[in-house]
Amino acid sequence: MKIFCLLLLLLCSMNSMSQEKIPFEIRDGHFYRYGETTPILSGEMHYARIPHQYWRHRLQMMKGMGLNAVATYVFWNLHEVEPGKWDFSGDKNLAEYIRIAGEEGMMVILRPGPYVCAEWEFGGYPWWLQNIPGMEIRRDNTEFLKYTKKYIDRLYQEVGPLQCTKGGPIIMVQCENEFGSYVSQRKDISFEEHRSYNAKIKGQLADAGFTVPLFTSDGSWLFEGGCVAGALPTANGESDIANLKKVVNQYHGGKGPYMVAEFYPGWLSWGEPFPQVSASEIARQTEAYLQNDVSFNYYMVHGGTNFGFTSGANYDKKRDIQPDLTSYDYDAPISEAGWITPKYDSIRSVIQKYVKYPIPAPPAPIPVIEISSIKLERVVDALLLAQSIQPVNASTPLTFEQLNQGYGYVLYTRHFNQPISGILEIPGLRDYAVVYVDGEKIGVLNRNTRTYSMEIDIPFNATLQILVENMGRINYGSEIVYNTKGIISPVTVAGKEITGGWNMYRLPMDKCPVLTEFGDNVCRNTPLQAVQFKDRPVIYEGEFTLDQPGDTFIDMRAWGKGVIFINGKHIGRYWKVGPQQTLYIPGVWLRKGENKIVIFEQLNEVPQQNVNTVRKPVLMNLK
Repeated sequence: MKIFCLLLLLLCSMNSMSQEKIPFEIRDGHFYRYGETTPILSGEMHYARIPHQYWRHRLQMMKGMGLNAVATYVFWNLHEVEPGKWDFSGDKNLAEYIRIAGEEGMMVILRPGPYVCAEWEFGGYPWWLQNIPGMEIRRDNTEFLKYTKKYIDRLYQEVGPLQCTKGGPIIMVQCENEFGSYVSQRKDISFEEHRSYNAKIKGQLADAGFTVPLFTSDGSWLFEGGCVAGALPTANGESDIANLKKVVNQYHGGKGPYMVAEFYPGWLSWGEPFPQVSASEIARQTEAYLQNDVSFNYYMVHGGTNFGFTSGANYDKKRDIQPDLTSYDYDAPISEAGWITPKYDSIRSVIQKYVKYPIPAPPAPIPVIEISSIKLERVVDALLLAQSIQPVNASTPLTFEQLNQGYGYVLYTRHFNQPISGILEIPGLRDYAVVYVDGEKIGVLNRNTRTYSMEIDIPFNATLQILVENMGRINYGSEIVYNTKGIISPVTVAGKEITGGWNMYRLPMDKCPVLTEFGDNVCRNTPLQAVQFKDRPVIYEGEFTLDQPGDTFIDMRAWGKGVIFINGKHIGRYWKVGPQQTLYIPGVWLRKGENKIVIFEQLNEVPQQNVNTVRKPVLMNLK
């Protein structure tokens, strides 16, 4: 009997030790980390929206707030820039981001999509998918699933070894994203097909080698369409804890764990007031979650910046599209530049009452500088510049995708041997156009305001010029399947379709223009030249010298619309409508000594000689 008891005790001890060695699991309605129940206190922070030199600083900021996990989307279009061409270097080095999080003692929640939303261009899908014959995104489509498999398999090569089952920090992986809302909007697709597609994405993750627990995230009223067998359902934006537990129990075998995978502290959009959620409101909700054994993920805890052309757009029937800001500050607890906010302090005060682990002090902020004046010494007429490029000829306007161009601008021109006047209509404008006749500005068309027509008078032997900007592909909802850019329908004047003789000049602006390549087209930016270029799109260039780099914000309140490059880095779009009036310049992209700035200004209503930076962002100034 004694031997039996000893054996039983030994077996129990071995079983306990075995359980403790499991790095992360979901059982008995809880999350377990090495055998200990561990609520997840997470914050969303995207590697691609932060210079890689700042990743550790921002992760330490999260730890200083009391969080124990970081969640990040993976942006397929960031990495597969063209079919089969992958890039995981520099600011795209996802594996390094995850490794740093692990070194800082943070668990990692991976959200690979393949659809991510995220106010990101095309919801993370590569634009070139739209050029593949037979392709239908986000459904049980053979061509689409062939490419999602390639993406998931390639992603696994990068991050698979970083799963907690292999000694890394990744504890969970999301299966698809907010699929329930898509199911509710796409009534033209059968529920069975939706189910089939979602199950196949889950299968691709498993086949690739992801072995950590899977989860889904949807609004609590959308679980039926979004849940998938074998994945933990989590509820986005759910503040009603009783309802959260009810729906999770319904779809997860009558028990938890309970998690809000997106707990929103803010929002953002061009031409709309900058939304703010009070620090006290977020702190109260945080405490309610902690008191009721609800894990959570702040979306966003630190937003960062939509550098380059990465910002997407929402669809709205009244305004057609709502393009998203360059700043992804999000009114988050950690500001765009990595600063502590009142929201940060309030959350930290609440969390430290409920956790057993010590919360470290946050790191010191990155130094901030101000540049009083940068002289813009050179200027080039962008219309002349564009027309020095070899055009593509067609009988009707071609889309960006047909031109094999993802982002930026295309100049559409059409010469008229005979005069024509009347209403110019471009109902298929995607998204913003400045219209000229022989270089003279006629007006602006804008999908965001549903302005698709204007009066026009084209004289004998004149050229119509339409400079079209892609302002970001739709990233959310059923309209995501209609995402080609440029001019996607006939152009008419006085009701007559204009066909034959269209020239299209590609200006992707993905790389910084080098003005010295354009010889005599480049002019000294004198007051006389500035007046000459009024109301014409121009590229300005200048240099400035710094004794010491630091973070700063370039002040664009006197400007119109365009993009900026600093030392070759594309820091994003600006637009006078606001509310964002400054663009964030990370100090790591500046140099001690000489620096270069290039600004593409589309409107040039007030020609400029100088530009300056300020120490604080202007994000709440609508015009």
